[in-house]
Amino acid sequence: MSSTLYNDAILKLATDNPIDERLAEPQGTSEKRSPICGSRVTVDVNIGADGRVSEAGMLVRACALGQASSSLLAGNIVGRTPDELAAARDALTAWLAREGAIPDWPGLDVLAPALDYHARHASIRLAFEAAAEAAAQAAQVAQGPATEANEV
Repeated sequence: MSSTLYNDAILKLATDNPIDERLAEPQGTSEKRSPICGSRVTVDVNIGADGRVSEAGMLVRACALGQASSSLLAGNIVGRTPDELAAARDALTAWLAREGAIPDWPGLDVLAPALDYHARHASIRLAFEAAAEAAAQAAQVAQGPATEANEV
């Protein structure tokens, strides 16, 4: 195990996820899996009337980096819009590929030691990918079924 990659901050986050159970009746849910290491993250989301995440649930079965990333997502997902989650997912992907600045998401700088470990990037992205997909599903459910009056 690389001491630079698996530092104390990452290991603490890996064991400190503020969301440690799934929602009973989510409006949106998504499971993402890394084919490289087998890490798996499931995210459940409910969207409130204001169009923002009102509650979230998670099941994380991932390596330390996937767990740490999931903790960072969990600590800041409530109150975000589906568009904000999609933007965070895209910014994280770009940053890991060294094609963009560090995302505007609290705490992600702790994952900087993983930038040179490309095989670990998929696990780091799992929670953000699942959250963006679950939030998009939940937003559609929260809007209700389309009617002739609101169809385009």
